[in-house]
Amino acid sequence: MVNIMIAVVVTLIIAVPVSVLVTTNYQKKQYEETVGSAEQKSREIIDEALKTAETKKREALLEAKEESLKNKNEMERETRERQKEVQRYEKRLMQKEESLDKKLESIEKREASFALKEEEMKKTKAEIAALNEQRLQELERISGLTSEQAKDLLLKTVEDEVKLDTAKMIRELEASAKEEANKKAKEYVVNAIQKCAVDHVTETTISVVQLPNDEMKGRIIGREGRNIRTLETMTGVDLIIDDTPEAVVLSGFDPVRREIARIALEKLIVDGRIHPARIEEMVEKAQREVDVMIREEGENAALEVGVHGIHPELLRLLGKMKFRTSYGQNALKHSIEVAQIAGLLASEIGLDVRLAKRAGLLHDIGKSVDHEVEGTHIQIGVDLCRKYKESPIIINAVEAHHGDVEPQTLIACIIQAADTISAARPGARRETLETYSNRLKQLEEITNGFKGVDKSFAIQAGREIRIMVIPEQVSDADMVLLARDISKQIEAELEYPGQIKVNLIRESRVTDFAK
Repeated sequence: MVNIMIAVVVTLIIAVPVSVLVTTNYQKKQYEETVGSAEQKSREIIDEALKTAETKKREALLEAKEESLKNKNEMERETRERQKEVQRYEKRLMQKEESLDKKLESIEKREASFALKEEEMKKTKAEIAALNEQRLQELERISGLTSEQAKDLLLKTVEDEVKLDTAKMIRELEASAKEEANKKAKEYVVNAIQKCAVDHVTETTISVVQLPNDEMKGRIIGREGRNIRTLETMTGVDLIIDDTPEAVVLSGFDPVRREIARIALEKLIVDGRIHPARIEEMVEKAQREVDVMIREEGENAALEVGVHGIHPELLRLLGKMKFRTSYGQNALKHSIEVAQIAGLLASEIGLDVRLAKRAGLLHDIGKSVDHEVEGTHIQIGVDLCRKYKESPIIINAVEAHHGDVEPQTLIACIIQAADTISAARPGARRETLETYSNRLKQLEEITNGFKGVDKSFAIQAGREIRIMVIPEQVSDADMVLLARDISKQIEAELEYPGQIKVNLIRESRVTDFAK
């Protein structure tokens, strides 16, 4: 049994290597066969690829040749077309050159012709100048005047005729306008003035307070002057205590402050207790009373005129005008008077009476604050009316009532007329003697500065200027133009209420003696 197993083992030992060797030889043979087959296939694939590449190369070369040939043909075609186009341009250029040559030739011929004509014209001008010179010499010989003398004579004749025609035209126009408008205007103005009766007062820069006795003066002054200093400081008004019996004078340019000081001093005199604390209390009370008075005065003015719906601030400013004067005329009374006259004029010509009264009442509203705000009372008034939403008609009437701008409505024209009537009526305004005399002097100086004026005289309190002219220098026709020039000069250089009549007088006298 053991032998059998040994035999089996030996057999296995011998058989395994033999089988491995056989197997290895077999696999090597198969591998060699596989490698040989793969090499053959790869050679075939390479040959096939080489053939394909050669084919594609030949095809690509053919395509490139075809594309090159096509491009060459296209370039040749474009070249031929461009050559044709260049030939066309060359042909057109040749035609234009020929045309220009022809034109240049024609121009040269014309220039030559013009040169000949210019020479002929120069000769003709020389002949004409010589003939004119001969004609002038002949005319001077016949007339006995030189050309300059004849020109001056002709200009003088034409100037005199133009002046005469202008003067006649001005007279005719003025006469026709006055004939149509004067009668109605006078009727309207006279009716308005007759129907309007307004009180007028004069204001000064001082107020007088009566005292019960002269002992009160010492109490007003106080110990070491403390009472009078307090009163002057609180009110801004100067107190003048002099030898005038039982009277104290309040001096100040602000009428509102002066009124406050007057009321406060009267209250102190009645109360009898005069010391700084009491003075301050009374000044405050007087201030409140004056504020109430100002508001009531504005409301009363609007009620008196019959105007409603005015802004409360405008009414307050209107009341302040009670303490404002112009040439001595109370500004509030003047505004009421202008409103009434404007209403009467508006009713005469069929306009809105209430609107005219409103414009007349507010036309000088700027005077209520013109000492506190920069600008003319006209510009201030326009700004106030705009601020408190007055209508454009009212604003234009305020702006135009002194002629600073052109009136745009009949209401504005009526306000101009009513303002002039109120200011110019006798007793309405007053001036200082110095201002009055200076105005008369300036009036005469303005008129004496005109050529042809001999003497001038300001008469009728400066409301008329009579001018004596030199008859040899100023003709009847010249007088019309001279009067207008003098009027314009006066309007430009002088400020005056109302209007000034310019009256020219020309007189010729001949004197002889019978022997």
